[in-house]
Amino acid sequence: MSKILESKLQELNITLNENQSEQFQIFYNLLTEWNKVMNLTGITEYEEVVEKHFLDSLALIKAVNIQKVHKIIDIGTGAGFPGIPLKIVYPQLDVTLLDSLNKRVRFLDTVIENAGLCGIKAIHGRAEDYAKQPDYRENYDLCVSRAVANLATLSEYCIPYIHIGGMFIPYKSGDVEKEVEHSKNAISILGGDIKDIVKFQLPGTDIGRSFIIIEKVRMTAKKYPRKAGLPSKEPLA
Repeated sequence: MSKILESKLQELNITLNENQSEQFQIFYNLLTEWNKVMNLTGITEYEEVVEKHFLDSLALIKAVNIQKVHKIIDIGTGAGFPGIPLKIVYPQLDVTLLDSLNKRVRFLDTVIENAGLCGIKAIHGRAEDYAKQPDYRENYDLCVSRAVANLATLSEYCIPYIHIGGMFIPYKSGDVEKEVEHSKNAISILGGDIKDIVKFQLPGTDIGRSFIIIEKVRMTAKKYPRKAGLPSKEPLA
């Protein structure tokens, strides 16, 4: 099984050591085991998990020089994507995983403990609330999210976490030009500036992906993010 993972990751020029291969195997085993009793993913077949979760998470290296990143936060991490694969391959990263569902956070804690990962923590709560706390606000080099949400909404959740000069990079599917155009003003209000869109296909699949690279150029006004529910109900225009 690990041969499948290793051959796929070679397409991203990533080579795993024995410990990292084992950590991915532990992650996969726990993902499928816990998925029987709670909804973590609709994808459980090994090769599909490798392509659509592990490889997809790690494709971030097409958009950013990960060696220059120290602190990263993954908003709405769900089953730990992209944060856990990034941590396994780049152990120097200081990773925070944020999810609003407590049982998912229990799953993440189990993965972290069983895989022997250090310098990573899972926290339970809403993005709107943690973004107001001094320990988290404007404290990260990079914020990532695979959460499915309108870009203006996602930007309001995520941009407050990064410091000036840091980046927010959402994982998006396919064509994103219209969405980017409609979100430009919201991103500017939040202190961000769209630098680039990096498009690619997941190696060996027909799945199209886009990374939107947003740099933080100004501090985010204290009123953002607005209270729970508002960013999704009334996205900034």
